[in-house]
Amino acid sequence: MKPAYKRILLKLSGEALMGSQNYGIDTLVAESVAREIKAVKELGVEVAIVVGGGNIFRGVSKSAGNMDRAAADYIGMLATVMNAVVLQDALEKLGVLTRVSSAIDIPQLAEPFIRRRAERHLEKGRVVIFAAGTGNPYFTTDSAAALRALEIKADVILKATKVDGIYSADPVIVKDAEKYTQISYKEVLEKRLKVMDSSAISLCMDNNLPIMVFNMKESGNIMRAVCGDLSIGTLVTIGENRQTA
Repeated sequence: MKPAYKRILLKLSGEALMGSQNYGIDTLVAESVAREIKAVKELGVEVAIVVGGGNIFRGVSKSAGNMDRAAADYIGMLATVMNAVVLQDALEKLGVLTRVSSAIDIPQLAEPFIRRRAERHLEKGRVVIFAAGTGNPYFTTDSAAALRALEIKADVILKATKVDGIYSADPVIVKDAEKYTQISYKEVLEKRLKVMDSSAISLCMDNNLPIMVFNMKESGNIMRAVCGDLSIGTLVTIGENRQTA
């Protein structure tokens, strides 16, 4: 298989690491993701990852209760660090060199985020896992993914989710919802389609950074996304022409 991109940023939700559990981390899922990332690396693709923390805690959730939003968001950032270290362990057990780069200072677990250092790691063939979001409350890990992807000059954001792309409505509720194979940032924002938060979409749109949304539960889909297979998901680009499946 031939990769369509040289450098990617893979956005993994915390929920994706839960597997079939209701909470926490399923190490078998982490191992499965690590194997797919290793296969992508073997094609010569440079891989950076932003991982969420929703499987443990997120600021905007019932678990946060009536907590101060900023405090809850910082707890969510710590959850992403835990997920990043689990993923690092799974990758290194397969012989993949990694670095965890954190937006908040936790020197015992991760190095601080320094853009040039992160780029150098990628050039040397290491997988870089970005943790702790942007380091600021009120910003999601989607925004962190867009920001880091632009900073490291990634060719694309691959957003691994629990659904096989973007639909005109929730396919679980609306049976005849239309699936898009390609859609513009503008239409995603206008229709309020739940792909990434609006800040992240706007940042990608302003900098013409494509986003590929796909289902990570299907084995081999990370590789297919890297190789540009649009049949497994939806590509969000600057183009105005919407294409449906």
